[in-house]
Amino acid sequence: HICGGVVGLLSGIAAMSFRKGSSRHRVAGNVFFFAMLTMASTAAYLGNLFGGASALYLVTTGWLTARRREGETTIFDWGALLFGLAVGVPIVTDGLRIASGSIPPKPGVPVGMILFLGSVVLVAAAGDLRMLVRGGGFGRQRIARHLWRMCFGLFIATGSFLAQRRVMAFLGGPKIMLLAPLPLLLMIFWLIRVRFKNAYERKSVTSGDVHALPT
Repeated sequence: HICGGVVGLLSGIAAMSFRKGSSRHRVAGNVFFFAMLTMASTAAYLGNLFGGASALYLVTTGWLTARRREGETTIFDWGALLFGLAVGVPIVTDGLRIASGSIPPKPGVPVGMILFLGSVVLVAAAGDLRMLVRGGGFGRQRIARHLWRMCFGLFIATGSFLAQRRVMAFLGGPKIMLLAPLPLLLMIFWLIRVRFKNAYERKSVTSGDVHALPT
């Protein structure tokens, strides 16, 4: 689990640093994807079922977005929608029950973080439904879908790595967790750039590869 988080963190940073469309960006993105699969599956095995499932869902759907052509959907996308709902609804339900005092809080996990994660998963599921109704992803919406899901996966990897007791002690204590939201800030930056930069106004290239678009 720790190894997956470390590799995911490093490869995720590399993918965001390399020029979009370059072979290095693709390689780093693929390494990040498989590292996150490892981290998510081991997290679920170790008892963090919904946290691992959330990471698995977001990163997988984000990665597949970059692998497909515009307007392309498959039966997998319907399955992903159902999976997202099956993960997000119980997380939000648990958060609300903890907030109301119906069940005891989870040790070391703030109720706000539980509600935040569940809400993000449900927003992603709503995005899946919107994409399916529209007949696939197109243009900037498709790029943004890939971008924010992969960045949120990097946020999960960062938090998982920094929250390890040995890592926290080695890096100077709990204050190191202040770095955990950094991927979310980078996500906001890139989403704004995708939304407003002229380079993203044109349509995706005919190959359908998100990574082939200019930065």
